[in-house]
Amino acid sequence: MTTKILALTDALGNLVRFELRPGHRFDTVGVEPLVKDVEFNGLIADKAFDSDTIINDHNTRGAKIVISQHSGRSKPLPLDRELYKWRHLIEDFFFKLRSLKRPSA
Repeated sequence: MTTKILALTDALGNLVRFELRPGHRFDTVGVEPLVKDVEFNGLIADKAFDSDTIINDHNTRGAKIVISQHSGRSKPLPLDRELYKWRHLIEDFFFKLRSLKRPSA
């Protein structure tokens, strides 16, 4: 059995909240509980989070959405490539998390 970790970090890469999900579920399933009652002005995510539901929810919140999109999207959204570069903060967070993992015996 596998587990997925969905994490929300602030603009400095500090953990704000996380969700543990079954590994066989889509990443988009865990977004709503992850961002519930959290105020923010933007969301930067990879294409695993390219979902009309997520995009519409964050448009309603007034948040700037920077999500790399699936190539099959019928109506591509503009992608701010300079802002998307800041997605490395979440990648850095997961790198730190992996580096703390105890080696298997």
